[in-house]
This record gives sequence, structure tokens and C-alpha cells, in this order.
Amino acid sequence: MKNTSFYLLAFLFLSACQQDVSSDIEAIEAMSAARAKAFNEGDASTIAQYFTEDAVLMAPGAEPQVGPKAVEAHYQSIFDQYDTRLNSYYNEVEVSGNLAFGRGTAEVTLIPKNGDSTTTSVSKYLNILQKQPNGKWKTTHDIWNGNQ
Repeated sequence: MKNTSFYLLAFLFLSACQQDVSSDIEAIEAMSAARAKAFNEGDASTIAQYFTEDAVLMAPGAEPQVGPKAVEAHYQSIFDQYDTRLNSYYNEVEVSGNLAFGRGTAEVTLIPKNGDSTTTSVSKYLNILQKQPNGKWKTTHDIWNGNQ
């Protein structure tokens, strides 16, 4: 009987842990969708809110940008020149305690406001995320590069 009780408790504990991870993955995917929505709306300020105070944005061909203000400035410079369309999704999300990573794919269309030709690119990206004391997930590191 003692062994059965132990296994039942172990099963319940592991099930609870799995549920917590599932809810964290859902929260991370929802945060990513909110960031994509803000990108499609040209809202740099909202995008920056999803980054930690010491976050590092590593865009291709650019110096790393540190902190939400730098992230906001990076995206605002894009939105000043282009109307944007983003379709992105995670291929994989893993959670370990208060840290997680998301590996994904993104298709970005840039429509120049000056009438030049529209460009579309497909890239892969990696986000490192940290659960904040309030339970929300934020990005600590964001890096991507093109598939071409």
C-alpha cells in the first residue's frame, strides 16, 4: 500500500508540473502573438514592453541593442520607413523553471512608404525568455537571421 501511495503522489506531482509547463508554453505563445500583432500595427512601444530591462536584441547586420528603449528605437526605425507584415510561429518551446526558449520561423514583408519595391524574407529566430515576479514572460534575448 505504501508503494502505491508513493507512486500515486509521484504521478500527481509530475502531472502538476506538466500542467504548469503547458500553461507557461501557452503564455509564451500568447506573448509572441501579441508581439507579432504589435509589429503588424507598427507599434514599437508595445513590442518593447515584452523585453526585460537588460534584454539584448541581436538583429542581423547590426550592433546588439540593450534594453526596452533600444528595442523600441530599433523597431521604430523600421516602422518609420515601412508598413510591415509578420507571420511568425514557434517550432519549439521549452521551459525549465523561470527560463525558457522559443525557436521559430518568421516571414516578414516590408512595404516601403516611399513607393519602392516590397520585399519579403523568411528567417529563423531564437528567443530566450524569463518569467517575471508577476508571472508574465518577457524576452531576455532575441536573435534571428535569414534563410536565404
